[in-house]
Amino acid sequence: MRWNLPSDRVPEAWFNVTPHLPEPLQPPLHPATKEPVGPDDLAPLFPMALIGQEVSAEPWVDIPGEVLDILRLWRPTPLVRATRLEQALGTPARIYYKDESVSPAGSHKPNTAVPQAFYNKAEGVKRLSTETGAGQWGSALSFAGALFDIDVMVYMVRASYEQKPYRRILMETWGGRVVPSPVDDPSHPGSLGTAISDAVRDAATRDDTHYSLGSVLNHVLLHQTVIGQEAKEQLELAGERLPDVIIGCCGGGSNLGGLALPFVPDAGVRLVAVEPSSCPTLTGGRFDYDFGDTAGMTPLLPMYTLGHDFIPPPIHAGGLRYHGDSPIISNLVKAGRMEAVAYPQGKVFEAALQFARTQGTIPAPETAHAIRAVVDEALAAKEEGTERVILFGYSGHGLLDLQAYDDYLNDRLDA
Repeated sequence: MRWNLPSDRVPEAWFNVTPHLPEPLQPPLHPATKEPVGPDDLAPLFPMALIGQEVSAEPWVDIPGEVLDILRLWRPTPLVRATRLEQALGTPARIYYKDESVSPAGSHKPNTAVPQAFYNKAEGVKRLSTETGAGQWGSALSFAGALFDIDVMVYMVRASYEQKPYRRILMETWGGRVVPSPVDDPSHPGSLGTAISDAVRDAATRDDTHYSLGSVLNHVLLHQTVIGQEAKEQLELAGERLPDVIIGCCGGGSNLGGLALPFVPDAGVRLVAVEPSSCPTLTGGRFDYDFGDTAGMTPLLPMYTLGHDFIPPPIHAGGLRYHGDSPIISNLVKAGRMEAVAYPQGKVFEAALQFARTQGTIPAPETAHAIRAVVDEALAAKEEGTERVILFGYSGHGLLDLQAYDDYLNDRLDA
């Protein structure tokens, strides 16, 4: 019940969903002038190759050979059928998941960390600053920085910095430097918005530093599309043509986008984003231009947002505590091509335990949001008495998130 591809089957080009979107993407706006940003506006923060990918309309973007050589350390990742979960649920649905937890950093994040480090190295950049929520992105960029000899400075959301000390240790083991954010208010629990402000401010005030973002932006979702491309080939090996529904957790949108975007042209495939009810960006926010950070330093992005000054509760799924969403994901939801649901973390961990006790692996709290929706989809299929092929993104393992499970098992978890 496991489908593997050889290392020479890693996709050699990224899939660009832009030509397939229901509506053209609106441009990001300059924070001061409110005019569309140009390459010169972004050059202090990003290498020109990534700026080009951010606005590219080409249907495919070639992956550099040096990047492929590193991706092949763990890619292609397995496609697994969750037969034991199916049996426990008594569902006629067939449940598959793309296991991104096998990467060195334990999540999907290295898929974009490696090319971002590569392009920055090619421009002679010596240092990168970034933010991280649960620590998955900071870990991935520290890993990539070590491979390309780039210093990495990570601003970690303070609530996660305190909840997940081993994430910090993982980053430091790869040579990253980690500090809690916001740096100027030790009493503040932090958010991804405040951490982005700290990281952008760092990059903007140093000539040797670029900024690196782990989600939201177009080039980040582009890099992640290796996931969905591999999944299409593996589903064929499993005897499935296309899934009926694709499910992924969604904070900024990189894991969900990576799996789902290659299926956007396939009209019969439902796409479902899953978010926490404590930070319901897609299900409770508004579609508008808003800053990507709390301090209002970034370009204004067209996205679903709860407001850039929104500070979510310190739930354990730190990677989903973001006030906004990717413009691409927002575009799909606004047009009705993608659905969105939200769950409280109590129900999320209930599903996570069921998965761990049937399939054996312990999911990250973020990943558990997708699993909650998968369980509900499978139970709906059972009630209807219909077969259904469900594909979801197993975006990362929870072996460094065990405090969250301890809180749940001992009734200390906020609903």
